[in-house]
Amino acid sequence: MKIVCIVGSPRGTKGATAALAGLVLSGAQSAGTTAEMIALKGGEVKPCRACDTCHAKGICPQKDKFNEIKDKVMEADGLILATPNYIFHVSAQLKAFIDRCQAFWARKYLLHQPVAPPGAGRKGVFLAVGGSRGAKNFDGALLTMKYFFDALDRTFDRALLYRGVDGKGEILRHPAAMAEAYELGKRIVGESS
Repeated sequence: MKIVCIVGSPRGTKGATAALAGLVLSGAQSAGTTAEMIALKGGEVKPCRACDTCHAKGICPQKDKFNEIKDKVMEADGLILATPNYIFHVSAQLKAFIDRCQAFWARKYLLHQPVAPPGAGRKGVFLAVGGSRGAKNFDGALLTMKYFFDALDRTFDRALLYRGVDGKGEILRHPAAMAEAYELGKRIVGESS
């Protein structure tokens, strides 16, 4: 099994989001899987240009890191998206990646072409941290995840969402969250075996 985790944080691998993702990946690796973290700090994946090439051909014509990342995502059994929560949604870095995946939606729903290689167990997991403690803090992002994972022919398996976590690496001061993240990584592998 192989897991790819995309961290959409301007802090890259140095913030609370990446720390949380790292715990999930450590748990997965302890259960015997291969895991890779890809950090989107900004600029690696350009925003969608609304050229509609994806609607006609099922591919995005832009040349940037998206194509390399997309190939890794499609080869992976498990996909984790991790983001800080900015104004009730995912970061701009992660949103640029999600928007460029419109090509998969077009392939699936407009062109009626296969999106992913055949095989069961392709799961999607969402991780998010946010400084606000509001009850609806993650509602917008969760709706996006539901449709994003569907477009990629993945089951939206579960989400770990932590409110009141704002500072750089602050998640590491929450032992229950750390344990939950590590166990999630192990569980993802165990359920897919």
